[in-house]
Amino acid sequence: MSKRAILRCDGTLERGFGVILEIRAADSSTFTEVTGDLPPAIDLLQLLTTWQHHYLGSVGVTRISLENIGTRTGNLSEIVQCRQLAKELEQALKTWLASAPFQPIEQRLRETLTVQDSVELLLRTKDVRLHRLPWHLWDFIERYPHAELSIGSAPQSIFKPQVTHHKVRILAILGDRQGIDIEADRQLLASLPETDVVFLVEPSREEVYSHLWEQAWDVLFFAGHSNTEQQQGRIHLSGGKSLTIDELRYGLRRSIGRGLQLAIFNSCDGLGLAYELEQLHLPHSIVMREPVPDRVALTFLKQFLSTFAGGAPLYTSVRQARECLQGLEGEFPCASWLPVIFQNPAVPTLTWHSLQGDAIAAPDPAPVPIEQPKTRKQLVLWTLFASFTVTGLTIGIRYLGLLQAWELTAFDTAIRLRPAEKPDSRLLIVTVTEADVGAQKRSQEPSRGSLSDESLAKLVEKLEVHQPIAIGLDIYRDYPVSKTYPTLAAKLRNKDSQILGVCKASEPEAGDAGVAPPPEIPPARLGFSDLLHDPDRIVRRHYLAFTPPTSSACQASYSLSVQLALRYLATKGINLEFTPQEAWKLGKLTFTPLEAHTGGYQKTDAMGHQILLNYRSTPTPLDLAPTVAMADVLAGKIHPAQVKDRLILIGTTADSFHDYVLTPYTTIEGNVRAIPGVVLQAQMVSQLLSAVLDGRALIRSWDLPQEAVWIWGWAMTGGILAIWLRRPIYLVLGTGIAICILSGVALILLQGGYWVPLIPAAIAIVGTQSIISLVEN
Repeated sequence: MSKRAILRCDGTLERGFGVILEIRAADSSTFTEVTGDLPPAIDLLQLLTTWQHHYLGSVGVTRISLENIGTRTGNLSEIVQCRQLAKELEQALKTWLASAPFQPIEQRLRETLTVQDSVELLLRTKDVRLHRLPWHLWDFIERYPHAELSIGSAPQSIFKPQVTHHKVRILAILGDRQGIDIEADRQLLASLPETDVVFLVEPSREEVYSHLWEQAWDVLFFAGHSNTEQQQGRIHLSGGKSLTIDELRYGLRRSIGRGLQLAIFNSCDGLGLAYELEQLHLPHSIVMREPVPDRVALTFLKQFLSTFAGGAPLYTSVRQARECLQGLEGEFPCASWLPVIFQNPAVPTLTWHSLQGDAIAAPDPAPVPIEQPKTRKQLVLWTLFASFTVTGLTIGIRYLGLLQAWELTAFDTAIRLRPAEKPDSRLLIVTVTEADVGAQKRSQEPSRGSLSDESLAKLVEKLEVHQPIAIGLDIYRDYPVSKTYPTLAAKLRNKDSQILGVCKASEPEAGDAGVAPPPEIPPARLGFSDLLHDPDRIVRRHYLAFTPPTSSACQASYSLSVQLALRYLATKGINLEFTPQEAWKLGKLTFTPLEAHTGGYQKTDAMGHQILLNYRSTPTPLDLAPTVAMADVLAGKIHPAQVKDRLILIGTTADSFHDYVLTPYTTIEGNVRAIPGVVLQAQMVSQLLSAVLDGRALIRSWDLPQEAVWIWGWAMTGGILAIWLRRPIYLVLGTGIAICILSGVALILLQGGYWVPLIPAAIAIVGTQSIISLVEN
């Protein structure tokens, strides 16, 4: 249903405007009303005046008044200047309409109207200078393809007689044609279907008046020269004779009373004509704001009549014809700015059908033909259409994030189905178990966490003697080492120390103060432990680096896993480099950071540098790498080969410290299997080392075009199945097999490092297959 929005602007360009917006349905019932303001716009007024001056010098011969024929020629420099000023005027208008006091108006328009609505936007104001502004460049009108602006005064009720004729009656006045060609206008009108057209060629005043007085008309058309003088319109007939609307006032009033609905002045500078016709309460008129070149006038008329007589509403027809004029703007700048509608707000939307009258007899209904089965070729064409449609809809729904939860669940299932891998022998995990925590308490070791200073000092001493590459302490220590252990404090401060610590950045928005780093460990040996949790609290992403808040006590830029991996890779002669695009590069491997729309992620925060976490598939979480309890290390129950040239990660697995993380590995019953935080850190370190040194794939996704082709291919598969497997039982079986094949291919590709759209492709199969089945039946 069409909707009408009325903008009432009270004020002037010098003082600003108070604006009232009313949005009505086609039956004139008020939907909503809101107020706003537009600030003074002196600069906009000056730009408009300057643009008008250069426009007149750029368009050449127009349908302006006879006195100016032959005095204007299009000048190249004027054309260039006109285009530049048009851009400045456009920007100034958009800036004016984007002013804060006017935003309640635009916001209500967008809230109330949809882009599918047919919108008639009526501008009511006493400052007629607003009528010459290019309102069609307003962002709202450009974004709403079925919206068009018209100009109107206060609503005036009119008497509409009962119409019984079946043809549209047109009175066409072809005025003085000196310097222009209006024969084409005549041919266009004569070719219209279901019309009675009377042509008055260069008529006298008496001829025009008598036709208006004596006969009833639906449309009044004028082609020729015209102009506006002090807001009074004048049309030129022949032999230097001219007429104003006021000189035809009684004849026009009589014609309007007998059903005249529309006046079209395909001539220059017609605002004055429209103002006077408005005073006579003519329902609709179409005029040109400025002088119009002959070719522009003809192109507009041709496109408008074709669309309007074809059944489109008046507003839609004018918009399409106006936009068609942009093709001429290489020669005639701003041609698409010229046409404008004037409308009485009290009358309904005008269509060609309504001009033909309400009493048109409906034809007898035709017999309903028996629908023949679709041929194979027709079904193939339907499959192409349906597959493209379903693919586009699926991608759109996916982009909005409506499939993200399903896609992440499918991703988790695929991760769990991968074959087991060997443990990563480059790592050693030292766990602080519940038994270790209890042993420290029994020996009355002073401790503020899971690991006392005494136990840490003994543990580091036992490990360092076997020459590990680095020791990562995945335990928060936001307090200094006790004075009782100066050797440990000195070891932590030593710039050549192998020990790395962790901290956690603060999140002021979430009310999280974070965790400060160990005071003794310098920033170069710190890594953050922040994790990226998805909405279901599962960790599927690997945080590599980020810029912490300046207020945070933790200022580490790299994660603990990155710090450890870089130290190991440095022993292999591999150091972190950056590409010209600021991407990370380690050896031959370039890391592509995660973006807001990557794979199944459509609503993720891609802050910092993050990648997908490719978990190493192992029978149990602790099978990721060799693991030993702290008690065994302190007891000397560890072989030197388990430590030498390895990365050591120390962390707690004691339940009492709740350092557990949810992962994609769930049981069949759906219970989430959490892993200790230290094991997650080891997973991340292993991912980096395996990718750089072993060529183990990182998980990445395709670009949008590649994903679109993939989804479309499976959509076509669904359509082809519907064509060939017509029996429901076969079709259900075939669809099931296709989805199984899709799942298998997606699993193989994931093993190779590609996360492809599984759920969207399955939806595309079923969606296209359903459409084709409906078409066949």
